[in-house]
Amino acid sequence: MSYLLSIDQGTTSSRATLYGSDGTAVTTFSQPFTQHYPNPGWVEHDPEEIWQGQLECIRKALSAAPRLAAVAGIGITNQRETTVVWERATGRPLHRAIVWQDRRTAEFTESLKRQGGETLVRERTGLLLDPYFSASKIAWILEHVDGARGRAERGELCFGTIDSWLIFRLTGGKSHVTDVSNASRTMLFNTQTLEWDEELLRLFKVPRAMLPEVRGSAARFGHTSPEIVGAEIPITGVAGDQQAALFGQGCFAPGMAKATFGTGAFVVMNCGPCTGSGEGVLSTIAWQLPGEPVQYALEGSIFIAGAAVQWLEEGLGMIGGPGEVEALARSVADTGGVYFVPALSGLGTPYWDPYARGVIAGLTRGSGRGHLARAALEAIAFQTVDAIRAMESASGIDLRELRVDGGATRNDLLLEIQADLLGAPVLRPSCTESTSLGAAFLAGIGAGVLDTERIGRLWSLDRRFDPKLTPERREEMCRGWKKCVQLALGWAK
Repeated sequence: MSYLLSIDQGTTSSRATLYGSDGTAVTTFSQPFTQHYPNPGWVEHDPEEIWQGQLECIRKALSAAPRLAAVAGIGITNQRETTVVWERATGRPLHRAIVWQDRRTAEFTESLKRQGGETLVRERTGLLLDPYFSASKIAWILEHVDGARGRAERGELCFGTIDSWLIFRLTGGKSHVTDVSNASRTMLFNTQTLEWDEELLRLFKVPRAMLPEVRGSAARFGHTSPEIVGAEIPITGVAGDQQAALFGQGCFAPGMAKATFGTGAFVVMNCGPCTGSGEGVLSTIAWQLPGEPVQYALEGSIFIAGAAVQWLEEGLGMIGGPGEVEALARSVADTGGVYFVPALSGLGTPYWDPYARGVIAGLTRGSGRGHLARAALEAIAFQTVDAIRAMESASGIDLRELRVDGGATRNDLLLEIQADLLGAPVLRPSCTESTSLGAAFLAGIGAGVLDTERIGRLWSLDRRFDPKLTPERREEMCRGWKKCVQLALGWAK
């Protein structure tokens, strides 16, 4: 039996899982890392801390393999858009990684909008001109680190999303590469020509010399250095976390969709070999397999999902951990009219407002902890519905079901609420770690030990959640949500 190692580098933790080629997890290890908030709206990570923690997880997971030669390939999936710039010669990071949640470049992207830059960005990348993506983060580093621009122009610096950073370190500096799905999230990659776009590079003043080589999602990205992991193991699969989750959920046909509930929540719909577009939704590359055309997807991005529950714990001290929120929320029949818009890092799809801020509304003397806990779960579901409605409008497809994954899907009440507010069944698979599994599957294809037909047969259902709300009650709740969202929009502007 051959094995596949999945590296899942997320926003709050790093994980490595060893899978059998049948998709069965053999062992998994994870490690959290520090979140840095140097200024309001700024979020940073230490790339070296990420690397050291990820490497420890990799070594532990590989130790479960009968022999390293049995590991056919390594798949990498990663928090997307998070931006690292490092020295090509030494691998030393030039600055802390600027995280996808970071809003420091809001004024810069607003200025580019006023200059008419959004049309170019939208046409070439399928994205909106927003601080969320990598381009403005690279520009910020080049402007604020002494000597960075000159060094980048001379080819002394490398830019990469986290996948590129990990591959560079795993290969001992031999491979500076990424895949099409991650490249499509930088706002510098033309998703039609499949090349770095010269006009976008000029718009953001990013030197071409610092960009990685772009490959398909199931390809040869290099080999691990024996000095680092003990053997030369091929890296054969790479995809951004949401694309990997779509792949891991077996959503291979146009119109199939999944939602991943993690720190944020991301809804992605496969739209096949043709790009889609619509107001407030993103068009992105899903993946590219060997010998096949690029597959595209529509995406809705929700910046704060599980992080809203984390805020109840860390910010308010209401709960001792995320596992307590379901029982607290079930202690009340409804929210008692309380709404919570968790715009703690702005709002994503379909509003795209970096100046939105969190709002709690509808409080009365009778409001308590249970009402706020339930409102936090409803907020995750409401945001997901907003994204799906925008995607349905853009694609002309009404979703018949939603496949879900991520840590928050262990919360049955959240999925009951999601089905009620969506008005469609929500399906939780037996394996909710679809992101990690998707990376392993891509690595299996790249290594020649798997294909999509076999992967599709491996998906299995754990539980189906059907809607129980009346349409009238659903509409009433959605009206209250939209009223509260209006209070949040533009708050910090």
